[in-house]
Amino acid sequence: MADAEQVAGVAAGAPAVEEDDVHRVSVDGRLFILVGTAHVSRESTELVERVIERERPDCVCVELDARRYDALAQRTRIESLDLKAVIRNRQLVPLLLNLLLMSYQKQLGGQLGVVPGSELLAAAQLAERLGIPVRLCDRDVRITLRRAWGALSLWRKAELIATLLASVFEAPELDEAELRRLRQQDVLTRLMQELGAAFPGIKGVLIDERDAYLATRLREAPGDRVVAVVGAGHVSGMIDALAGGLRTDLAALETVPPPSNAARIAGWSIPVVIVAGLMAIGLRHGLSAVGDNALFWILATGLPALLGSALALGHPLTLLATFVSAPITTLSPLLGVGYVAALVQAYVRPPLVREIQTVAEDVRVPLRWWQNRLLRICLVFLLSTIFTSVGTIVGTTEILSNLFH
Repeated sequence: MADAEQVAGVAAGAPAVEEDDVHRVSVDGRLFILVGTAHVSRESTELVERVIERERPDCVCVELDARRYDALAQRTRIESLDLKAVIRNRQLVPLLLNLLLMSYQKQLGGQLGVVPGSELLAAAQLAERLGIPVRLCDRDVRITLRRAWGALSLWRKAELIATLLASVFEAPELDEAELRRLRQQDVLTRLMQELGAAFPGIKGVLIDERDAYLATRLREAPGDRVVAVVGAGHVSGMIDALAGGLRTDLAALETVPPPSNAARIAGWSIPVVIVAGLMAIGLRHGLSAVGDNALFWILATGLPALLGSALALGHPLTLLATFVSAPITTLSPLLGVGYVAALVQAYVRPPLVREIQTVAEDVRVPLRWWQNRLLRICLVFLLSTIFTSVGTIVGTTEILSNLFH
């Protein structure tokens, strides 16, 4: 356990906080030096390098997962994205959320004159040059987003996407005072804290879980002196976790929970209602009435789906696939029409390399959602899903009305 007098300070009587953003925690004879950074601050990069040079720790931990580290180091680039696999695995929404978060951070980074995450990369590269082991301590961002997404209701999911879109489209006008303030805090964690306040159901996933995850990975790092470079917003939670001796089950936090029983029941409710309704109509009014209602269901779901894809300027084959699949996919919670439409669009109009490279900038300009092929695939997914949902409500209402007529 940590010495109570050393939770935010160093054992030998050093100040609790040095250089404003450097915190020392002594736990079970080991010293953890937490450097809180802003992610879009040149001053953070200089601070990180200065602390590592001075401390020469046994290990350096950074708030990165392997994928984000490789992207920063340009060992892998977004051009290598297997978009078709993303769609087949039903991970298009987490991808879109990640793009929106990346765009927001990059937008602020551009105004502050620094590449987002540069201090994390600088810490890892300096440690490697000094022969100090490096540990990537963050959870895969895709798991974080999928766990957060799964914790929301359908309505709150729509609200979350709208909130993120608004934050991207509304370019912040920053004066000098605001720029100075942003340089002194962890901007991405600040955004996640604001989202957590607006959506209490995901605060635990976005903030609390990652604090515990980072602290546990920090404990697992080798050596008696460990420097951790993390967003300033994580420092307080990590200090509490280290001081309390909290050891988190990492495997549990790396698992995406399956849908709840209530969600499964809700997912199958419409298919059950429609099939049972058609059978009851057949018994009461005959096969002709069943045919009329089935045709209405096909048109009520297929035409709105077709309209959604058309508004997204989907390929003609995408429009056809959307119309044909909508009446079927609405009767199965296992596959949504949006994924069918997106997959066909990805095959017939795959995004160009330059479009993938500029997606973080293009996502901020509404018109470019129709011009950039990757964003158009996302638009096809979103609009076909939304319009089909409306058609499903209309079709269900009509069949139930005819049943009791």
